[in-house]
Amino acid sequence: MITIHLRYEIDADRLEDFREYGRRWIALVERFGGTHHGYFLPSEGDSDEAFALFTFESLAAYERYREDAAVDPECLEAYRFAQETRCIRRYERRFLSPLFSAESSDTEATTGR
Repeated sequence: MITIHLRYEIDADRLEDFREYGRRWIALVERFGGTHHGYFLPSEGDSDEAFALFTFESLAAYERYREDAAVDPECLEAYRFAQETRCIRRYERRFLSPLFSAESSDTEATTGR
């Protein structure tokens, strides 16, 4: 399993546009087989930083999603929307391996730790 963590630097004056962008991608990621864990928008503190998390069963599944999204009309429209509204200034992508509490119990049972 692989979780993708996105950190966005957004235009705080375009927050509603970014919110619309996020709504679109939640549905798109799920349509392509991922599990979207949501967008996390500024509330207090930095007004120009937002985050998103979504998971695919493997890095290969994520790569397939990226290839398919590159030619999908709805995905291309979502990209275009972000470019036209300039709601995103830049973003960073990280790949993470999640650890869930059930896994830590399994590890403790088999390793004695």
